[in-house]
Amino acid sequence: MGRSDKLKFGAILHGVGGSTDGWRHPSVDPATSTNFDAYKHKALTSERGLFSFVFIADGLYISDKSIPHFLNRFEPITVLSALAAVTQHVGLIATISTSFSDPFTISRQLLSLDHLSNGRAGWNLVTSPQEGAAHNFSKAHLPSHAERYEIAQEHLDVVRGLWDSWEDDAFTYDKKTGQFFDPEKLHRLNHQGKYFQVNGPLNVQRSKQGYPLVFQAGASTAGKSFAASNADSIFTMSESLEKAKDFYRDVKEQATAAGRNASTLRIFPGISPIVAESKEAAEAKYQEFAALVPIENAVTYLGRYFDDYDLTQFDLDAPFPDLGDIGKNAFQSFSDNMKKRAKEEGLTLRQAAIEAATPRPQFIGTAKDVADKIEEWFEEEAADGFIISSDIPNSLDDFVDYVIPLLQERGIYDTAYDSDTLRGNLNIPLPDNRYTLKKQKTH
Repeated sequence: MGRSDKLKFGAILHGVGGSTDGWRHPSVDPATSTNFDAYKHKALTSERGLFSFVFIADGLYISDKSIPHFLNRFEPITVLSALAAVTQHVGLIATISTSFSDPFTISRQLLSLDHLSNGRAGWNLVTSPQEGAAHNFSKAHLPSHAERYEIAQEHLDVVRGLWDSWEDDAFTYDKKTGQFFDPEKLHRLNHQGKYFQVNGPLNVQRSKQGYPLVFQAGASTAGKSFAASNADSIFTMSESLEKAKDFYRDVKEQATAAGRNASTLRIFPGISPIVAESKEAAEAKYQEFAALVPIENAVTYLGRYFDDYDLTQFDLDAPFPDLGDIGKNAFQSFSDNMKKRAKEEGLTLRQAAIEAATPRPQFIGTAKDVADKIEEWFEEEAADGFIISSDIPNSLDDFVDYVIPLLQERGIYDTAYDSDTLRGNLNIPLPDNRYTLKKQKTH
């Protein structure tokens, strides 16, 4: 078979991790989520493994039911700006909500990070699925799922419009004539829309990579459509090879239908590989970690996806309860999928909670086992790369030390960085400045 492109990786940096009780592991520092040295170590490990980027997830609402990492963690732009100073190649992706942010502020922050990192910034665009977030931003209610995507589209259009405020050669810095910039190459956006009214121009010039890349993780029908039309790269789930292939094919086809070159759209399922010297040792690592999570915590964790609905009122070993439309305006794709699977497979609440809180990794075993599975998914066009999650201590180091060399030996992973920008390392074309392009077309 063989693909002409190369496999790409990113890593999620999330402190004590996505587990309810991973912080209780003897080797985990419970304060990791606000320990810069821990983020620095993982970022440098990712860079040693030639990863294209590291990624900071984020949320804007917590409750006493939130997992430990959510309760006490860094704001993405702040920690990534610090990481920009201690890394050289790896991309830096910040999660920011379009539902609760101002386009001018976001365009300025992200483009500033792009300059600080010399062309390595990216934006994981989210629409925020929790009602509580609205109350933290002086809003009476969370906008509906459909409206959140409508807001996101206008928000992104404004941000990208502001990123084009200056043409690439606008700043002349001519000391002899006293001209600091060419006024014909400065442009006001003058946007008057349904949700935003923004004049511009932005007070930051375009960057080495034009402007930051946009990532998106929507898995609902609206989310996939939005991502296919707008995103440079997509984060997704990795339930099975066949489902991943279906998602990959669907989104690429939608991108083509939207008039895009689908080959430049990168799709990254998230995986949590566990590597050991044997299958049995890898399984033991997983079981040790999963055993940290009491069933009551797993049930509370599952409830988060249903807008923190109290699932403890139901019998653990009865069939998964009929929740109707609960969760439809929150994590829609996850909640819909869980309800569908529970019905089809006859899952109990206990089984659903354990699966949500401590999912057994598909990518588990020896380094060869994990490398084989990654190669299969890549060659079968289920993924262009993967987001590596590493809650279990040292799992990212193990992946870089033992799996990466095997992938390099097979010729499907680079042995050096292709570029010094995120866009270059993902082989995503430099965006034209819209005003420069318009001038070229009229001449």
